[in-house]
Amino acid sequence: MCGPAVTVRAPPGDNLLVHKALDMAEPGDVIVVDAAGDLTNSILGEMMITHAIARRLGGIVIFGAIRDFDTLRTWSFPVFAAGVTHRGPYKNGPGELNVPIALGSMVIEPGDVVMGDGDGVITVPFAEARATLEAARKKHAKELAHMVDLQEGRADRDWIDTKLRSLGADV
Repeated sequence: MCGPAVTVRAPPGDNLLVHKALDMAEPGDVIVVDAAGDLTNSILGEMMITHAIARRLGGIVIFGAIRDFDTLRTWSFPVFAAGVTHRGPYKNGPGELNVPIALGSMVIEPGDVVMGDGDGVITVPFAEARATLEAARKKHAKELAHMVDLQEGRADRDWIDTKLRSLGADV
């Protein structure tokens, strides 16, 4: 998953503004919801995800709970959440749209680049996206070269003993 953030600050267990975000987001956008990490009530499930897919959104990140997990995990649409519950959401609002939010200690501004895979979700401030991409490409190339060295038995493993000695370990 990769796309610009559309941010929502929602009261715990409330999805009224998430519905609005789904309607106003552009294709490729990633809806990111700060629901205070509350797992009591879900923020969305398969019906809202069906709408997101129809609108060609890039994915959804919920700092809160989702439902319909057994169905959603079989779909290819990226959904990340803090947890799962069977309890449905409220629609009392109000909440805030396209404001800075925080998922734990990760601050997300509207338009920041949101990326996610099987290891989790990260964000990059929009202004730093190009430099971050270049640094990531360099690191990836270095790791690919190291992987070849590991596969061919050429990897330098002396660093382990050096580090252990520096920590006072008897090697």
